Amino acid sequence: MYRILVVDDEEKIREVVKEYGEFNGHKVYEAEDGLQAVNMCRENEFNIIVMDIMMPRLDGFMAVKEIRKFSSTPVLMLSARGEEYDKLFGFELGIDDYVTKPFSPKELMARINAIISRDKGRENRDLLLFKGIKIDLDGRNVHVDGKKIDMTPKEYDLLVYMAQNKNRALTREQLLRDIWGYDFYGDDRTIDTHIKMLRSNLGAYRDYVVTIRGLGYKFEPGNE
Repeated sequence: MYRILVVDDEEKIREVVKEYGEFNGHKVYEAEDGLQAVNMCRENEFNIIVMDIMMPRLDGFMAVKEIRKFSSTPVLMLSARGEEYDKLFGFELGIDDYVTKPFSPKELMARINAIISRDKGRENRDLLLFKGIKIDLDGRNVHVDGKKIDMTPKEYDLLVYMAQNKNRALTREQLLRDIWGYDFYGDDRTIDTHIKMLRSNLGAYRDYVVTIRGLGYKFEPGNE
């Protein structure tokens, strides 16, 4: 199941995309304008965004430009404007495909499936996503609600290790051994100190790091 965000000020267009998306087993979310779409993308992760151009408050081009500051979610531009310069400008902003109205819903879904299929392998290898937390394994950086977080190398390693072992109880000894190495001569307070810093950096998601009394810790993101 894919999470699709359709952004269009025309309710009928949103209804058509939603109908065909849900028929294909996907979850479809709606936004009426670019500003609403940007805010939704800051708070949620989507597999693809279907974005109109001409909308009130914030048009599709400006919305994509803002979203690209914190997210690499694929974008399919859907618009009645079929001029070549619109398409070229969209691709320069980083969109993945461009479909002009009127469109075939079946073709649109085929294009959506093709884009996600191309992107899905890379996403699963290189990113760990937990609601507002995005961990970029290739870039070794972390974003919380779209904001890049400064972390020490060991703090980053701790988060990645716990995230890759989510919902598993991890002892302090296990964390010291696997992250700091067998030749580390510190004690349990090293783990506790880094956990405290990690929670501070996770902000609203600090409760994802759960203390297991007398044992260690667990990364428990709950329903993502």
